[in-house]
Amino acid sequence: MTLSWNEMKKRALEFSKEWKDETREIAESKTFWNEFFKVFGISRRRVASFEEPVKKLGNKRGYIDLFWKGTLIVEHKSRGKSLDKAYSQVMEYFYGLEEAELPKYVLVSDFSKFRLYDLEEDSVHEFYIVDFYKNIHLFSFMTGYVKQRYIDEDPVNVRAAELMGNLHDSLKESGYTGHALERLLVRIMFCLFADDTGIFTKDYFRDYIENNTKKDGEDLGLHLSIIFQILDTPIEKRQKNLDYELKELPYVNGKLFNEVLAIPSFDGNMRKLLLKCCYFNWSKVSPAIFGSMFQSVMDEEKRKNIGAFYTSEKNILKSINDLFLNDLLNEFEKNKNNHNYLKKMLNRIKEIRILDIILQRLIQFNYPKSYCA
Repeated sequence: MTLSWNEMKKRALEFSKEWKDETREIAESKTFWNEFFKVFGISRRRVASFEEPVKKLGNKRGYIDLFWKGTLIVEHKSRGKSLDKAYSQVMEYFYGLEEAELPKYVLVSDFSKFRLYDLEEDSVHEFYIVDFYKNIHLFSFMTGYVKQRYIDEDPVNVRAAELMGNLHDSLKESGYTGHALERLLVRIMFCLFADDTGIFTKDYFRDYIENNTKKDGEDLGLHLSIIFQILDTPIEKRQKNLDYELKELPYVNGKLFNEVLAIPSFDGNMRKLLLKCCYFNWSKVSPAIFGSMFQSVMDEEKRKNIGAFYTSEKNILKSINDLFLNDLLNEFEKNKNNHNYLKKMLNRIKEIRILDIILQRLIQFNYPKSYCA
């Protein structure tokens, strides 16, 4: 489970105190980075590897100090060495990486300082290790925390629909259609969100697919069916001899995985399409438009213009904040330590019903809260 920000700050402060005087790259760098990942509650061995071989320009061979595919490259230097040179070295590695493996972040360090490059935002942040805990928010990508942006037609949402649309079309062309296809894609989308938002261990679903299924996709459908079956089984009712990786899966109630579906047949290209979806950062996709985005995935015409077919999160919040959400949030803050009150509040929330077309009209005509009541 994802750690709280307070817990991560506490661990970052302890990390800084332990390592602030270290200088020896060769002797201690691997331990340094293993401990760095523990700050975020992540086992480095599960997600990233040391000394990853990569081909550089001119057919030369290089070794990435620390590589988390699709997320992060780390280059480590001895204290006082140039961080600019370290970054230039990382850029040479990009030549030999597949598109899906390209990192979103580059982190360079000489023990005394961190410099983090956010390649998507084109930003750079540098700070001393003693200030690590003050800058912990910069590493939200480590655990799936993200700062939400409310944009009417967020390109991230559009790209997510395109990726899932390609997988949908490929499955449909293979003959896997109708209700089974819709249900399969909903389950896959849940797993993609779970991978990046702390429901699963970070990148569990991606790593499982990449490491446990054949490249030709022959056994992918069977592995997906096994994952879905386990997600639908309470932990106490599972077989005791399950593989270690499968034991990590949580129980998901709500009957999302309850129905038995025909096992889909994948090929190598379809497996690549699924892995492309896995490498996408789903924590940046707005959950508020999940349903509408899924509808656009199933409809090729809507997929071409997703922005015209869903009520954006910005407009949803414009309506529901004043209608009831702000009141609920205020009540929650006042009573969040009252267990009995929270149970009653949860029951109230379950009874709330919203008709989307009414929201659209409210937005269009700017009706006040008193009218809606």
